[in-house]
Amino acid sequence: MTGYLRKVVQSIRTFGFRTTLARIRNRLFGARIRQLDTGFALDPLTRKEQADHVFSRQACISILVPLYNTPAQYLREMIESVLGQTYANWELCLADASDMPDVADAVQAICRDYLARDQRIKYQRLEQNAGIAANTNHCLEMATGDHFALLDHDDVLHPSALFEVMRAICEQDADMVYTDEITFTNDPNKGYNAHFKPNFSPDTLRSYNYITHLTVFNRQLQEKVGQLRSGFDGSQDYDLILRLSEKACNIIHIPKILYYWRAHPQSVAAGIEAKTYAIDAAKRALSEHLQRVGLRGQVRDAAIPTVYRIEYELEIGQEDAAAPLVSIIIPNKDHVDDLDTCLKSIAEKTSYAHYQIVIVENNSTEERTFEYYRSLQKMPNIEVITWVGAFNFSAINNYAAQKASGEYLLFLNNDTEVITPDWIEQMLMFAQRADVGAVGAKLYYPDDTIQHAGVILGIGGVAGHSHKNYPRHAFGYVSRLQLAQNMSAVTAACLMVRRRLFEQVEGFDLGYSVAFNDVDFCMRLREAGYLNVFTPFAELYHHESKSRGREDTLEKQKRFSAEIARFKERWGRELAAGDAYYNPNLSLEREDFSLRILDIGNVG
Repeated sequence: MTGYLRKVVQSIRTFGFRTTLARIRNRLFGARIRQLDTGFALDPLTRKEQADHVFSRQACISILVPLYNTPAQYLREMIESVLGQTYANWELCLADASDMPDVADAVQAICRDYLARDQRIKYQRLEQNAGIAANTNHCLEMATGDHFALLDHDDVLHPSALFEVMRAICEQDADMVYTDEITFTNDPNKGYNAHFKPNFSPDTLRSYNYITHLTVFNRQLQEKVGQLRSGFDGSQDYDLILRLSEKACNIIHIPKILYYWRAHPQSVAAGIEAKTYAIDAAKRALSEHLQRVGLRGQVRDAAIPTVYRIEYELEIGQEDAAAPLVSIIIPNKDHVDDLDTCLKSIAEKTSYAHYQIVIVENNSTEERTFEYYRSLQKMPNIEVITWVGAFNFSAINNYAAQKASGEYLLFLNNDTEVITPDWIEQMLMFAQRADVGAVGAKLYYPDDTIQHAGVILGIGGVAGHSHKNYPRHAFGYVSRLQLAQNMSAVTAACLMVRRRLFEQVEGFDLGYSVAFNDVDFCMRLREAGYLNVFTPFAELYHHESKSRGREDTLEKQKRFSAEIARFKERWGRELAAGDAYYNPNLSLEREDFSLRILDIGNVG
């Protein structure tokens, strides 16, 4: 068996066939993308246009590079990538703490050679290695620029990197900028594991340092937060990015691969095993970040190294209760067996005690259903109310919300089944935050594949579910199935929201009787300034059939088309702009985070 085939077999065992197929597809098309868009060889016309472009500000960008026993080839390639920038107003600040005699002499000789060739290069030989944070601070002290860029000594920049950064600074008034990135081993033109990132997402950033490279920030912002901190070596950039994000006014993401992260045995890009101490430093950085922003919680390890799980402390709710009351709203029409499974799973598994269940009877016709309702009357925390009128998901849930008593509303489908006992706590810890709107859970089909892991705007023309049909324990694209993160929307099959916010945005829109009511609701929460959160740590089965036809009659098709038209009319600008928590380089035809092949020009 060849080495590549062994890797494929191992990937199928670990991630499943579908995930492996997506990875192979990305790798195959990745070569095409690199050839067209992300290689270093800019065509002469583009290079000239960028070099001749006059920005409204001609700010200097100081590139900070701490050196430490850098291999000669890596050092030269790094410096050449800076010299090759189409934006010329930069300075390269090199602080050299190399301490291996032969290597140190070579590093110094190379740097002084480049220093003699280009006055934009600054070099300082440090007397001792004080660690990456302190060494970077020496670069910072050398710098005279208006903005600072962080570059590792063995990585390289795309020729357009600084040009694109300056465009974001000038056109969008950014005080902090970050870009997409890709990993390479020897040749940057043969990169792999491209990381196409979302726009700024505070909960995603608290789960892992997705921003990483390339990060650029202005001098005023740096002065507010201070220098890098030596106590966080290994995750000093994560600590700095967290502190910058707390003070930044306008964080802009450039969805282009402009940074090339070299993987070799000593780099984190090759595996965290090279720097295990970085994990402890990251957790301390997160803990201090939570304290600074006024959030109480404990930073835990997640299933993957360098991914973290924050367990926020639950706040005291109403004055007469030890904890806030959560009203679980479950619409139901017949389907007694599904409802019974759902209710039993809540009663038998739920660890959160202060909840009520409001079942909304909706035009059932089977006597068995009403017999079942009567059997529930002896349950003190279950109430059955009746909706009179034609089926309209939005109207039914709005009606139930008015009847419910809870400070928090948890909308739940009758064909769900609780898996994690602390599912309510895991959702409530986010819903209680003043900046959060809707919170969604991780839902599985009965065959243990993903049914819902957040909603992505624009997939299929309107919206689709993230990672649909992935294996239950798959990591997902850049680990996103294993971390709490911001999303544009979450499904109302299991959605928690504070009552006050539900009323503020006037509940579900009655114009969506079946489809897109939850997506529209979440979009209105976002419009009102709130974050929506998906948490993978609240898990349920959703016994919806994977093969169920969406619309099977002419009447249903007309209604569905009308709901699509309503959504596009209301959210056309947002659809055109693209989902802020996705990336324009990823597919809108599939839900597997594969590359957007048909719009290949967006990548480079």
